[in-house]
Amino acid sequence: MIDRDVFPVDPWQLVETRFPHEEPGVPETLFALGNGYLGLRGNHIEGRDAHEHSTFINGLHETWRIRHPEQAYGFAEVGQTIVNAPDAKVMRVYVDDEPLNFDEADVREYRRALDFRTGVLRRELLWVTPSGKRVRMNDERMVSFDERHLAVLRLEVTIENADAPVTISCQLLNRQDGEDVYGGVPSMTATAGKAGFDPRKAERISERVLEPAEYWQDDLRSALSYRVADSGMTLAVVADHIMETENEFTARRLIEPDIAKNVFRVQAKAGVPTRVTKLVSYHSSRGVPPRELVDRCRRTLDRVAFEGVQEQFGKQERWLRGFWERSDVTIAAHDDLQQATRWCLFQLAQAAARADGAGVPAKGVSGSGYSGHYFWDTEVYVLPFLTYTSPQWARNALRARVLMLPAARARARMLSEEGALFPWRTINGEEASAYYAAGTAQYHINADISFALGKYVRATGDDEFMLHEGVDVAVETARMWTTLGFWRTGGDAETFHIHGVTGPDEYTTVVDDNLFTNVMARYNLRFAARVVGEMAESAPHEYAAMVERLHLQPGETDGWERAAEAMYIPFSPSLGIHPQDSQFLECEVWDLASTPPEHRPLLLHFHPLVIYRFQVLKQADVVLALFLQGNHFTQAEKLADFEYYDPLTTGDSTLSAVVQSILAAEVGYQDLAHEYFAQALFVDLADLHRNASDGVHVASAGGVWSMLVSGFGGMRDYDGGLSFDPRLPADWPELSYPLRWFGSQLRVTLTRSELCVEIVAGDPVDFTVRGEKHRASADAPARVTLPDQGPVIAGRPELGATARREDGTLLSASVPSTSAIPIVTPFLPMEAPDA
Repeated sequence: MIDRDVFPVDPWQLVETRFPHEEPGVPETLFALGNGYLGLRGNHIEGRDAHEHSTFINGLHETWRIRHPEQAYGFAEVGQTIVNAPDAKVMRVYVDDEPLNFDEADVREYRRALDFRTGVLRRELLWVTPSGKRVRMNDERMVSFDERHLAVLRLEVTIENADAPVTISCQLLNRQDGEDVYGGVPSMTATAGKAGFDPRKAERISERVLEPAEYWQDDLRSALSYRVADSGMTLAVVADHIMETENEFTARRLIEPDIAKNVFRVQAKAGVPTRVTKLVSYHSSRGVPPRELVDRCRRTLDRVAFEGVQEQFGKQERWLRGFWERSDVTIAAHDDLQQATRWCLFQLAQAAARADGAGVPAKGVSGSGYSGHYFWDTEVYVLPFLTYTSPQWARNALRARVLMLPAARARARMLSEEGALFPWRTINGEEASAYYAAGTAQYHINADISFALGKYVRATGDDEFMLHEGVDVAVETARMWTTLGFWRTGGDAETFHIHGVTGPDEYTTVVDDNLFTNVMARYNLRFAARVVGEMAESAPHEYAAMVERLHLQPGETDGWERAAEAMYIPFSPSLGIHPQDSQFLECEVWDLASTPPEHRPLLLHFHPLVIYRFQVLKQADVVLALFLQGNHFTQAEKLADFEYYDPLTTGDSTLSAVVQSILAAEVGYQDLAHEYFAQALFVDLADLHRNASDGVHVASAGGVWSMLVSGFGGMRDYDGGLSFDPRLPADWPELSYPLRWFGSQLRVTLTRSELCVEIVAGDPVDFTVRGEKHRASADAPARVTLPDQGPVIAGRPELGATARREDGTLLSASVPSTSAIPIVTPFLPMEAPDA
């Protein structure tokens, strides 16, 4: 999937051997650096042509009034979009006053590498100037995991064969509100696609966003600070410079509200290097005065100066050593898959490690796609990795939802519900989705958050978090379902229904009894009831405080349990499957096999109403429920549902291949599982969806871990019990991964004939393998013999030619016409008749 001449296989690095002249956007994403708080796009230090010159701070955003052509009560009113922080990456080099310009320069050697073990991006090149001077340039870039607010950039320039004047211009640029002298996109990229439309891209704000506050220079230190015009957030950036050379040099500086320059003029001698180190600190806030943020930046840089620059690189390497010890998944004999897997896992660290109570944006801090918003992606696709490898990061991400509860309660009241309704997409906690059918109607966000909360507490035993903060989320989300749903009596039975919602599949919206929503709401209700009951028994003090805080009424939990028990789960006896919703099987079937590739993704080429009339999926919906709540479905039901829905699934969402791979492996389509795994694994590295330039697909990266551990590794944790039912691909000799379970550190190793569970640290762990109980301890690893790797089904499911609905009518597949239909103008008289 990748040009290996340009991106050679290296299991611990992503290496680029040729400058990306044609399309810089994808490499900018692939080589982006971040720590969850601060992100630097993989732009080159020359700061010229780029897809998106950007620096991002998680949560730093502007707000704007959403103008609905036809307004209605309760529509989202205020949009939010991530703001481009001042760009500190620029370190331009001039030799004989000639700049390095890749469009014209004679570059003889080029190599750029992102090292997953050191967290450093390095670029090495040899530039031969028109006068024949050989200029060796090596630059390094790091966004610190240990120092949340710090980035380090280092450039070394050596003229190998002559003396020459060299100028290095280090800059801070406010690109959000304007272009520098070399042009380029100042902030968010314009939308593209059919009719200039792509909802996956960020909004572009035409008015000034960053209002200048304090700015100054002191020796080699420069400071800029701003207040965001409408949101009121504040921001400061301070850059320090360290010059190291035996060459003679002078320094000059320039400061304006939107630019700061520290320019070094060097009389370079042949073979004598010049090194400039740029230390940059960013701080932001929801309202702290800019001057205080400038002071915080100064303190960060003072501390770094005291410790030394090299110590920052050492701390980064030590931090990553710990990360890989608890996170690295190894695939024997497949270095190409290993490289891609480690890139994905590294992206998860870059997106979440130092979010520290903020959410995890859909693109992390690597790009402006989806406007920097937080979605359900975090809870369903990213939290499992965090929970089982770095639980503190998972706790921090869940706290971001706790902090959103006041806004979620207000949103629930606006929609005439009790409890809380979390926003579908947001930065500041308020709903920012202007299209309610595929936004607000996705009420399952409540259950997704509660599901992630339950998974976290179950895997870590962090009762303290649940007792003091998590329980509020569980209770308030459960309350919402009891008022959203309603009761229906038929015969001797009562059933609980949820109408007018949208499930994960955004190609089918505002439906009744969406299976995923109902199944996850059932979990949410039972989970909340169980948490409250356990608190009453084991933590009476915290229980009393919670009852007073949340005004919990007597018998309220009984109502949750009753609704969960009576939850309606759609099922079609004639097809033997679970319908995606109560009307889904009434629709005609979209013939994806006959849909031209140029008409994909469908959302960019067909009106939503066209798509909504068909059985066609943007992403796996029922199949996701089968994975997350798999203990409530039989293997026969999983197989039947998978075989029905897989041919209907477009994969237009990068979230889809993850779940399709996991379920394909479980039910027996093992080759297909590997195919879907490759699609998710290389979605960014090979730009399979043609939008990697907008940032990393963080949820898909999280899904890579789930595919390996839960798909091929067969790990499940239903009802608080750890279990394994592995499905090792036929050409993989071994799969090994660490796992954290109730404070114990495990190492799970899977081969064709054996599953081995070792306890690296901590107490013994009980688990099951295909229903049989086992125990592993630090002294005695558990080795379980495997007779096989589960069922094997060849090929892939296909649409049935003779499938019929419940009423006996035939399900037929077709593709909507995209040809222009001529409009016939009726005859009109020259003069209208008298009235």
